[in-house]
Amino acid sequence: MKIDQSVVLVTGANRGLGLAFARALVARGARKVYAGMRDPAGFNEPGMVAVKLDLHDPASIAAAAERCGDVNFLLNNAGIARYEKSVLDPAGLADAQAMFDTNYFGTVRVTQAFAPALLRNGDGAILNVLSVASWIAKPLLAAYAASKSAEWSFTNALRVELKDSKVLVSGMHVGFIDTDLTKDLQVAKLTAESVVATALDGIEAGLPEIVIDDVSKAVKASLSAANAVYLAPPDIK
Repeated sequence: MKIDQSVVLVTGANRGLGLAFARALVARGARKVYAGMRDPAGFNEPGMVAVKLDLHDPASIAAAAERCGDVNFLLNNAGIARYEKSVLDPAGLADAQAMFDTNYFGTVRVTQAFAPALLRNGDGAILNVLSVASWIAKPLLAAYAASKSAEWSFTNALRVELKDSKVLVSGMHVGFIDTDLTKDLQVAKLTAESVVATALDGIEAGLPEIVIDDVSKAVKASLSAANAVYLAPPDIK
C-alpha cells in the first residue's frame, strides 16, 4: 500500500515509538493520522487528530472505531514492558497479566473493532509492532516475551484469515529501541526514527513480515538450528 493519502490510526501515539510513527506518517503524506491514546488532553501535534483509545476498555475502542471509520491503515503499536527477576516468583503474575491484557488482548480488541472499516475501505494494511522477544526469552523479559509470542501468533492467524482481502497484514520484529520503555536497560538501542523508516518502507513494499535489525534477523535465522539463539540467549542488564 501507499502511505501517501492513506488514513492511519496509530495506537500509543502520544510518546515513544508511536509518536515517531505518527510524525513519519504525516511527513510521508498521509491524508489523516489518528493518534490513539488514553488521555488526549494537551496533545497537540501538527497534522494529527488525537483520539481517546484505551486498549483495556472495549467501549473506548468501539467509540474510536466508529469515529475513525475512514481508516485504511491500522498500526498496533501500543504496548507495555515490565521486568522481572525470576520466572519462579509468583509476584510476577500480576505484571504478566497486565502485559498480556495490553500487548496481546489489546491488539486483538483493536483489530477486531477496526476490521470492518479496513475491509470496507480496502487497499490498506495492519502493522503489528512485535519484537525479537517473540522468538527469544530471558528471565528479565520472560512474560513480555510470552505476550509478544502470543501477539505474533495472532498476527500469523490474521494474515491467513485476510489473505483474500485487500488488507496487508504485517508483523514487525525488532530489538531494543531507544525510548522510555528501555531507559533502564544497558543494551545497544536503535533510534525510533530508523525503526519507523524501515517499517514504513516494508509496508509500502507489501512485506508480510518486517525484521528490522541484524540481531532480530540472526535470531530468526537460527530458529531451526541445533544451536538456536533462544537456547542460550545473550545477557540483558
